[in-house]
Amino acid sequence: MTLFSAFKKKGGAHQSLSILLACLMTTSPTALMAEEAGEDAPLTDRDLSPALSEDFTHQQIIIPASSTQAATSPYAATASWVRNTSTNTLSDPFNYMLPDGHFSVRQEETPPPPSSVAGPADIRYRPPHSPETNPNRYRNFGQQAGAVKWELAAILAYYTAINGSKLFKEPEWPHFHKEGWFGKSTNNIGVDKLAHSYSSYILSEILHARLRRKTGDAPGIQFTAAALASATMLYTELWDSIEPTAGWSWEDVAFNTMGAGFSVLRNSVPGLDEKLDFRLMIIPNSSFINTQGKRHFEQQRHFFALKFAGFEGLNKGPLRFLEFHLGYYAKDFTLQDRALGVEPKRRIFVGFGLNLRELFFKNSSSRVGRAAGEVLDYFQPPYTALHQHITN
Repeated sequence: MTLFSAFKKKGGAHQSLSILLACLMTTSPTALMAEEAGEDAPLTDRDLSPALSEDFTHQQIIIPASSTQAATSPYAATASWVRNTSTNTLSDPFNYMLPDGHFSVRQEETPPPPSSVAGPADIRYRPPHSPETNPNRYRNFGQQAGAVKWELAAILAYYTAINGSKLFKEPEWPHFHKEGWFGKSTNNIGVDKLAHSYSSYILSEILHARLRRKTGDAPGIQFTAAALASATMLYTELWDSIEPTAGWSWEDVAFNTMGAGFSVLRNSVPGLDEKLDFRLMIIPNSSFINTQGKRHFEQQRHFFALKFAGFEGLNKGPLRFLEFHLGYYAKDFTLQDRALGVEPKRRIFVGFGLNLRELFFKNSSSRVGRAAGEVLDYFQPPYTALHQHITN
């Protein structure tokens, strides 16, 4: 009687696994005789597959639990054998023998088979990142900066274009200029400082988004994005340094750094981007929108938006559509206002606004809808919030 037929007459799960194990092994006559007699014979090299050579110390045999399970399950039986150097025999270190004399096996996940071995594929296996999005490829600043070189070139070209005309307006050698902070005697009552901070923040966020996409969210990209944004803002400050009425301002540099720093914080603390935004709202005036000058700064409202939708317990009820705002703006600081003796006003405000992204674009399936939702994390349309200033 063959080993296969002997096992075929016995029922049970252990026998099924033993049959499959026997298919991978060449059994010696001694082992057959021992089994017929119901005795436990010591396992030797001859009892195992010829693939087990004399100099091995450990081998694992991967066996599907059954033919149907092999096609439907990512699990297989694994038997591990270890040579006992003192007795020159092999043993299973996990649970040497079952009561019926068959060797135990343990269930464990089967790794993806090599391409040269035929067998059922593991449906959970995922190929590694492509070279373009492999985070291991972008481990240092230079590699990460290189991933967004064209985006950075486009940003620098934009700032060169809008500042290039300064070369034809009686430029001076680069020089320093002390602008002050938020005092009433300063040119723009501090609004220009918040504008610098906001610009640096937006650049950091744009570069971070591009780095996240191109590097597969490699570690440290928030710092790379902030460094590149800060360097870009230093480049714009060089243009200011040749203006006769301006100059290199360390106050501007400080607020540029703070804007980039907030981007680092927002992209480093898990969940913070779902709770807190730094936004700009522009209030139309008689000219609707001014793109430069003091009227331009007077229209701006910079504020932090605390989004209730980002907090567990509030993200299911109607409060998720509301936000708490805290910000700053100034007014009555134009040259005409000063000539008339109107005192400039510095106003810190609080209030509530609508979370328009949560209201209209939370689960948008279109590319336009998702893009609109992203924009609303940085820009608040006018008349969608109620603000009350608490200083004058």
